[in-house]
Amino acid sequence: MTHTKQNIRLALRIVLGLVYFIAGVAHIRSPDGFLQITPEWVPYPDAVIFLTGLSEISGSFALVFIPRLRVAAGIGLAAYAICVFPANINHAINDIAIGGKHLNWWYHGPRLAFQPVFVWWALWASGAIEWPFTKKGQA
Repeated sequence: MTHTKQNIRLALRIVLGLVYFIAGVAHIRSPDGFLQITPEWVPYPDAVIFLTGLSEISGSFALVFIPRLRVAAGIGLAAYAICVFPANINHAINDIAIGGKHLNWWYHGPRLAFQPVFVWWALWASGAIEWPFTKKGQA
């Protein structure tokens, strides 16, 4: 791997770790907004929100600071981004106000479209995948 690619991967890993750390703290400290967008079919939503916060925090630390767990953290954070997608859809489709504020499709559209990028970002930054930066047959 080139030095430039390593630096980019490191920078993206740090940024993603920071994003997930901040989100995890928010889930634990201020769960109300997250509870509001959680679909009704999710059991024990208070516990789920708390555990998602812990998952984000622990995943961010492993991604940035624990090399032997980095790939597992990336896979876990990618799976997490997939699992919370229904809450983001629920938030958008049902126009759920958080703190009395309704967000329009200028927020929801890009947010929903960016979710697959979060999945890829966690996988690539962790080294779980190389796509699309390798040619076919290269590893």
